[in-house]
Amino acid sequence: MKNLDKYRGCLIGGAAGDALGYAVEFLSEDDIFRKYGRNGITEYNLVNGVARISDDTQMTLFTANGLLIGTTRGMTRGIMGPYPSYIASCYEDWYRTQTEKFSLVKGNSHAWLMNIPGLFSARAPGNTCLSAIYKFSHGTVGTIENPINSSKGCGGVMRVAPIGLYFADRGMTVEEIDRIGAEAAALTHGHELGYLPAAALVHIIHLVSHNDDVTLSEAVNDAMKACRTLFADAKHLPEFIQIMEKAVRLSRTDAKDLDAIREIGEGWVAEETLAIAVYCALKYENDFEKALIASVNHSGDSDSTGAVTGNILGAYLGLRQIPQKYRDKLELYDVILEIADDLYNDCKLSEYGSHHDEVWEQKYIYGTYTP
Repeated sequence: MKNLDKYRGCLIGGAAGDALGYAVEFLSEDDIFRKYGRNGITEYNLVNGVARISDDTQMTLFTANGLLIGTTRGMTRGIMGPYPSYIASCYEDWYRTQTEKFSLVKGNSHAWLMNIPGLFSARAPGNTCLSAIYKFSHGTVGTIENPINSSKGCGGVMRVAPIGLYFADRGMTVEEIDRIGAEAAALTHGHELGYLPAAALVHIIHLVSHNDDVTLSEAVNDAMKACRTLFADAKHLPEFIQIMEKAVRLSRTDAKDLDAIREIGEGWVAEETLAIAVYCALKYENDFEKALIASVNHSGDSDSTGAVTGNILGAYLGLRQIPQKYRDKLELYDVILEIADDLYNDCKLSEYGSHHDEVWEQKYIYGTYTP
C-alpha cells in the first residue's frame, strides 16, 4: 500500500540527516563535541540561512529522476531499457553539476534537475563516483558482472533510497527490486560490499514504506534473509551479515551510542554506513530526532550515515513524524518534496491512451521543466 507521507518522509528524512551531518563530516568526535557541546550537533549549521545538502541528497534526486524517465519512456514508447541505464544517464548529468557552471542550454542532458541552479554546487563529491561516472561517456559502465572498480565506499548505498520507494505498483518481486538497488550501486562501486548494502537498504525501505504492519526490526531481518538468497554465492556475504547482526545486537543494549558506533565503524565504506544507520534507526525507532543526532555525531562519514538513517526512519515514520526544525530551512526542500510526490504519483501517460500531462512530459520526456 502506497503512503505519500512515507514517500515524503524518506526523501526529506534522508536530506535532513545529510544536512545535519554535512557540517561535521570531516571533524573528529572531539572537535564535534568541543564545537557544539556535550550533545554534539543537534541543530542545522546554517550557511546564508540554509541547511546545505551534500552530494548524497543530490545523487538521490538524480536516482529518482532516472527511474521516472525509464518508466515514462516505457509507457509512452512501449519499449525501454533496464532501469540502471536511465539512472546512469542521470548520474552523468549530476557529474556535470559538479564540474560545470549552471546553464539553461538544452539538448545534451536528461534530467530536469539540470534546470535547478542550486544543484550546481560541489558538496564534497566522492572521488569514486566522479571517476566512475566520467568513464560512462567513454563506454565503460559498471555492473555486478563486470565491476568498474573494486571500491566498497558508501557512495553507492547513500543514493538508492528512491528505488525502495518506487516499485509499489509495477508488478515486480521484491527480489527484482533489490537487484535494481544493487545494480544502481554497482554502476560506480564494484566491490560486493559496495552494492550488497544498497540491495539491503532498498529492501528495508520497500517493506517499511508499503506495509504498516511490518516492524523495522522485521524489515532489517528480512533484508538480511533476502541478501542470503539473492547473493548466496557472494564471497563477502558473511562479512556483511556479521556487521548487520552486530548493529541489531548493539541496538538492543544499553551501550552509549558513540561506543556502539565505534564498534561498528566510521561509515566510510558501505557496509559500515548501513550498519550504523540500522543501529540508530532500531535504537530510536520512534524518535526521528534522537536517531538522527546519534547517527552524525561520530568521527566518520557523518552525512552519509545521517542520510541513510533519515531515509530509513523517514520511510518508517513518515514526514509528519519529522520535527519541523529539520524541515525548516532545508536546502531544496520543495524540489525534494516534488520528486517524492512524482515517485508516488508515477507516470499516467500511455502510448495508447488519451491522458495528457504537460508538466510530466516536460519533466520526464523533454527534461525542460523548471519549477
